[in-house]
Amino acid sequence: MDIRQLTPRYFVSPQIAADDMAALAEAGITRILCNRPDAEVPPSHSAAAIRAAAEAAGLSFSEQPLTHQTMVPDVIANNRALGVETGDVVLAYCASGTRSTIAWALGQAGDMDADEIVQTAQAGGYDLAGMRQALAQRFC
Repeated sequence: MDIRQLTPRYFVSPQIAADDMAALAEAGITRILCNRPDAEVPPSHSAAAIRAAAEAAGLSFSEQPLTHQTMVPDVIANNRALGVETGDVVLAYCASGTRSTIAWALGQAGDMDADEIVQTAQAGGYDLAGMRQALAQRFC
């Protein structure tokens, strides 16, 4: 697993597997947020398979499939509600972690300074510098 911390309670990663749940729970994760559409993965990595494994390990599970085309204000607001606003320690995942990071960043726009958002993403290994202007104003 390649877990990257954005905030004390929000982490992102590339695709996870059902057998990762015990390690995620041990690492302190309490909620999994699936941002990857099932059309991109085999059945063994579908949201239903990951949900079953997460819940069996005592983790909460939320699902908000994202594509770059679906990152519109209402979807990002819902993503924020399913992750950042829960009070859980969240691991959001997608194919590489990039979409989950972008969704987090857009959800923070207007609440955090754009430079701080970009620096936070950069510290996690994601370059959002090209989004700085979009992150300077509220998105959702």
